[in-house]
Amino acid sequence: MKKQTKFFTCTILLESLIGVHLYLTSRKNKKDLLKAQETANKYKELMHILDKWLLKKQKGKKLIQFFAVKGIKSIAIYGMSYVGERLYDELKNSDIEIKYAIDQSANGIYVDLNVLSLKDDLPEVDAIIVTPTFYYDEISKNLMKKVNSKVISLDTVLNSI
Repeated sequence: MKKQTKFFTCTILLESLIGVHLYLTSRKNKKDLLKAQETANKYKELMHILDKWLLKKQKGKKLIQFFAVKGIKSIAIYGMSYVGERLYDELKNSDIEIKYAIDQSANGIYVDLNVLSLKDDLPEVDAIIVTPTFYYDEISKNLMKKVNSKVISLDTVLNSI
């Protein structure tokens, strides 16, 4: 009888451990899946922005038109990955003054532009153009706590020209 009790206790303990392991594994897998879905959605949004931009260029439309209509003469670019670099390249020889860039990885960005992080004091500009449009809502909230400048999504710029 004691052997059966020990066996039964060990079985319950082992099943409990297996159950805890399966629960934790499924939570981790779900978390990994959600992260993968977010990454996929982010890159889908990136491709959508680049496609829209290319279509506008093919029709002869330029981003500078948006800034001229809105009376924006000085900007900062938030996000200096691929899209931010292309935006900088398109505007750097125009009438728009690009005063600085903002990026979470400010120390690892190498462009002919002062790159700041959100922790730095951000000089006032007419507008800050946010290139990582997937995270626009979160980024704009953080920026509006720090500056009085307009915060505009690149998607808004593209839709307006």
